[in-house]
Amino acid sequence: MTLPLIAIATGDPAGIGPEIALKAALDPRVRSICRPLLVGDRGALEAHARACGLKPDIQSVARAAGSSWENGTVNLIERRQFGPGELHIGAIAAPHGEAALDSAKAAIDAALAGDVDAVVAAPQTESSIKLAGIEFDGYPGFVARCTGVPPEDAFLMLCFDSHGTEMRITHATLHASLRRAIELVTRSRVLNAIRSTDSALLRLGLGSPRIAVSGLNPHAGEGGLFGEEEHEVIGPAISDAQKAGVAAEGPFAADTMFLKQGYDAFVVMVHDQGHIMAKTHALAGAAALAVGTPVLFASVAHGSALDIAGKNRADPGAIVAAIRRLAGLAAT
Repeated sequence: MTLPLIAIATGDPAGIGPEIALKAALDPRVRSICRPLLVGDRGALEAHARACGLKPDIQSVARAAGSSWENGTVNLIERRQFGPGELHIGAIAAPHGEAALDSAKAAIDAALAGDVDAVVAAPQTESSIKLAGIEFDGYPGFVARCTGVPPEDAFLMLCFDSHGTEMRITHATLHASLRRAIELVTRSRVLNAIRSTDSALLRLGLGSPRIAVSGLNPHAGEGGLFGEEEHEVIGPAISDAQKAGVAAEGPFAADTMFLKQGYDAFVVMVHDQGHIMAKTHALAGAAALAVGTPVLFASVAHGSALDIAGKNRADPGAIVAAIRRLAGLAAT
């Protein structure tokens, strides 16, 4: 059987992205389940390789079809993003933000063209992207815009192992202020998040998935004492999903919902309801899947770690976990 071909966008070249992407591409565990293809600036990749004491055989290719993985070759779709001396490892700068998204878009375009089976992106630095003047609200929205999907129909699903249990958490809203996130919690958006989660679970091979949905307010509103969103917005969205054949239940209090047994995924309303759980319980790093888009896409739930970039201290565990999940999906 031919192994799936997975493009790995190298992320912010000033952060740990190139380091963990390169380490993942060289990892025998990765190469046993897929054919990794890096996408990014060759000079940036070589700078990180030198810093890590690595001497990979990097082969630049125009397209995935021209790649060969014999003898440990690392294949690279080269994006010319920097001239000599233009990259500053560990710094926040507009060109770094532009480069991260350029690599991601090139990888997504390759997936849309059918050249690769899936895309994994190393972490970006949102401050650098903002300096570049690029609209960015997280990778799910970015993938949506690149693939022609309305951004409000793309969602982030964090997947991680917690003490032997596979956790999956979809966020109805993501990188928005709390005030703005509350405005975004509409009946249609919550319904889309539930339905996209159900579709993703079916694609993951779960035959009859069950989904728990959180409330927005403390104690899921406590019957209206702490807010009406559960009664006016979230509850009706769950009913809509049930009428469409989705086994969704709730709304549940977000602070106790994850203790409930028998659910294949959880849908939360705002960023911290899901990320706090992931970042305090993920033992080997969390994979962040974009659901609701036509491209199989995952990133990592950690940042670009500018403080340790270029110091050979970055652990590729999270990006390896993301690759492992996508390799399983791409092979089905």
